[in-house]
Amino acid sequence: METLDWKNLPFGYMKTDYNIRCFYKDGKWGDLEVSKSDHIDVHIAATGLHYGQEAFEGLKAYMGKDGKVRLFRWEENALRFAFSADGIMMARLPEEKFREAVFKVVQLNNKFIPPYGSGASLYIRPLLFGSGAEVGVKPASEYTFIVFVTPVGPYFKGGIKPVSMLICRDYDRAAPKGTGIFKVGGNYAASLRAGMAAKHGGYASTIFLDAKRKKYIDECGPANFFGIKDNTYITPKSESILRSITNMSLIEVAGSLGIKTSRRRVPVEELAEFSEAGACGTAAVISPIAKIVDPDKNKIYEYCKDGKPGPVTMKLYNKLVGIQYGDLEDEFGWITVVE
Repeated sequence: METLDWKNLPFGYMKTDYNIRCFYKDGKWGDLEVSKSDHIDVHIAATGLHYGQEAFEGLKAYMGKDGKVRLFRWEENALRFAFSADGIMMARLPEEKFREAVFKVVQLNNKFIPPYGSGASLYIRPLLFGSGAEVGVKPASEYTFIVFVTPVGPYFKGGIKPVSMLICRDYDRAAPKGTGIFKVGGNYAASLRAGMAAKHGGYASTIFLDAKRKKYIDECGPANFFGIKDNTYITPKSESILRSITNMSLIEVAGSLGIKTSRRRVPVEELAEFSEAGACGTAAVISPIAKIVDPDKNKIYEYCKDGKPGPVTMKLYNKLVGIQYGDLEDEFGWITVVE
């Protein structure tokens, strides 16, 4: 392997040496298989292609200053993976098999784990889809599970940067009682029109409102939203947003820092009351929001007026990232070292 420029890695796909595969047939999961190919052979009538039976996860492996490789809350990813599988009627992967596959793929691709201090990490993508052939609309009888990895650079080149977002009422990402709470590809496909419209307007992403009333904040594109006011971390409670592991972790981190927390409905009008706002997820951890534009109401909500993330946002970010890389004590028991 040629020496990689670790400090200038993009946030994108790079071929690594190995991926892990496992197949569900005849009512049971087989053994894990190691593959060097980054292609798959899929039946033309697979339900994953026709009827959206597909779910995925995203987590990272971090190289610490001590040379140890750390995984962050992989158990929560395994639980959410099973939750998503149940949500769209796929065969549930046992947690132990999820663990075995994730740890094995990290170990086999050890040379692709970016060094400490580069700001980069090894992104891990578990994937599950219906690979059995069906022409009628029904769940498949066969499923394929894959885990691949790729080294990725920091989401923000040059440090954590505030971004601008657009409220768009012309599109919905997901409806209440629908699939919005599951990490399935259809939700991301449903967000693309709004996301591209925002990007063409010069915004980082779209802020989705609840599909039923267009009154409450739902998600920021592919991430969860949060706002800060009166020393309180406030994040939406909704039937149609993803259960973000990063958001869940930030709530606990906030409590440890003496910051109050509240998960509840967040009316659009409350955006005017926040001193800071942001989006959170695995890729960036936190994306501070500089401003939110609401063209339908002719309003602009401004944060980070000096161009820098707010103090509470940075406290939360620094503590969570410090735990992930092993620079701070893991007081929550979130880290697992890959031996």
